[in-house]
Amino acid sequence: MTTLLTTHQTPTAKTRYTGDTIQGIPVISDLAIDDLEPGHQHRFFFQGVQMGSGQHWYVPVVVAKGVREGKRVALVAGVHGDEVSPINAVQRILAELDPAQMSGAVIAAIGVSRPAMEYTQSHWPTSQGGGSLIDFNRVWPGDESGNNAPIRHAGLLWSRLFKPNVDVAIDYHTVSTGGDFTLFIYADLGKSEIRQMAELFPVDQMKHDPGEPGTLEMAFVEAGIPALTVEIGSPRIFDSSKIALTVEGSLNVLKHYRVIDGALGRTAKDVGTFVGNAFETVRSTAGGFIELLVDLKTRVTPGQKVALQRNAFGDIVAEYHASVAGEVATIARDALSEPGSRVMQILYDSAGPRPLI
Repeated sequence: MTTLLTTHQTPTAKTRYTGDTIQGIPVISDLAIDDLEPGHQHRFFFQGVQMGSGQHWYVPVVVAKGVREGKRVALVAGVHGDEVSPINAVQRILAELDPAQMSGAVIAAIGVSRPAMEYTQSHWPTSQGGGSLIDFNRVWPGDESGNNAPIRHAGLLWSRLFKPNVDVAIDYHTVSTGGDFTLFIYADLGKSEIRQMAELFPVDQMKHDPGEPGTLEMAFVEAGIPALTVEIGSPRIFDSSKIALTVEGSLNVLKHYRVIDGALGRTAKDVGTFVGNAFETVRSTAGGFIELLVDLKTRVTPGQKVALQRNAFGDIVAEYHASVAGEVATIARDALSEPGSRVMQILYDSAGPRPLI
């Protein structure tokens, strides 16, 4: 006999419909997964914070609810608006799911930083105080009564969508405009369950990272919800090869938690993921044009020249060297570099070289 998904939430938890629809899709202000019919994929617009005009920002949400009790896994994309490979990755994961054969649920929030998504830019633009740009991945878990719109938007998503409904979370990103990244994971590898999740992804590199205050990943972890961040390479494009590997790793996580059935795909062990716990950040000391002498995933050694910089006349004005043994994780794709701009980051292990996963 089939056992339906049992209640994870308090008896008073309830999905609240505003009565509005957008393009035929119902708008909700609160989600309670246990209200939803099992064996189906449900689409909503989540009512976020108001704009200055009094209208709301709406976040697309998809819930694939299984027919048996199980883990509820959140997939989050679009915390930064120029990071679009995560959108495609989440869409592809959802396309692989059959709720009639699933346990638990998958909750996908797609393009959560609405105004940043509309302008394909990293940060949330606000008109408050004459205008500013706010990093939406430094305001979590937010506050519904906070002192700006992004903080309130995060608070609504956190208290009405994520926290009551999520047991495990994956937050998908890319590097910001002007740079490039490997397929990369940030995760607190000191936590065994999170490490297990991370090792299910066939990524290029992985950083043991306790988390940055204000990030969505850290908000989940501090709430007792295992979470990690996946960086899917380049901004503003669909990076198809990295998206495919991200989907493979994400489905591995769903199989690991028995949300879906099937044999595991490739993992970190299979692809020889490089693991470190620190970055050396190389920054430009002058203005000029950067010529990279290494690329992503290049293994470097202390003292190795990694970039040089020329002025408009072609004269070399600066040379840049690695001071650690590691692998190049991020690089600048913008050739013109102001003083202080990031040229690259090199992932390394502060305790010295150790075997790959």
